[in-house]
Amino acid sequence: MSSILDSVNQRTQLVGQNRLELLLFKLAGRQRYGINVFKVREVLQCPRLTSMPKRNKFVRGIAHIRGQTISVIDLSLAIGGREIQDLSTAFIIISEYNRSVQGFLVSSVERIVNTNWETIMPPPKGTGGKQSYLTAVTELDKELIEILDVEKILEEISPSPTMIHDETVSKSIATDLGDRVILIADDSTVARNQVKRALEPLGVKMHLVKNGREALTYLQQLSEQCQHSITEKVGLLISDIEMPDMDGYTLTAAVKADVKLRQLHVILHTSLSGVFNQQMVQKVGAEDFIAKFNPDELAQAVQKWLHVE
Repeated sequence: MSSILDSVNQRTQLVGQNRLELLLFKLAGRQRYGINVFKVREVLQCPRLTSMPKRNKFVRGIAHIRGQTISVIDLSLAIGGREIQDLSTAFIIISEYNRSVQGFLVSSVERIVNTNWETIMPPPKGTGGKQSYLTAVTELDKELIEILDVEKILEEISPSPTMIHDETVSKSIATDLGDRVILIADDSTVARNQVKRALEPLGVKMHLVKNGREALTYLQQLSEQCQHSITEKVGLLISDIEMPDMDGYTLTAAVKADVKLRQLHVILHTSLSGVFNQQMVQKVGAEDFIAKFNPDELAQAVQKWLHVE
């Protein structure tokens, strides 16, 4: 199963073309789920788990893997399903989110599929229960594949700090920004709220959207009101990379290709990790890349690219 991820270097060529690859897996039932291959470090048969006192109810234990101690989260339990019973046949997906490594316990791992962000759609409106943990869905072989909001799951297990330190705040940033807004694009409700709470102490105006397509449409419509550049209305774009319909790399490339949008500074703010990110930032023309989630780093980057001392 580890060989399933061997050709990661080849897969980097898909990024920036609005394409992605999903690793498909199942939890305690027949439903299939997907996770972006670039979040995955390794796939292993479930090793022996060590129980921890006072552990979170969704954490089945810790595993010692390649000299590292990793918490193993039962994804089925975390989304309100039943516990994965037979650990002898289960797998662990080792992945990296928001600067930390986690193990996700799943009942089975199937295969990698190549798809397009345009086929990745937001979850149906009005759904509840475990559906509230969905960040997107897609169809494969006439079956619905559910993509979980892992950031929401991790936030419930171990909340991230969202307040910036007082010394980080520039008192002049709101004045310098004026009536311009900071545009934030992220498909995760949790991530959007994290950014919003982190930047509120700066006193800036924000406009939040759920994917790259919404962000680009907003910018294009607003640019019609601008005499020269979108920077008359928008001070900065902060975008996630993984988003349904249009990913952050494709959004950035579209912004930089538009004569009325290209002066807008773009910060890519994502839980994706890896050296390829820096290469892609340069390829699509983004000004900065920040791994989620450090509120002080984000605030400092916002001030930097708004030219606030």
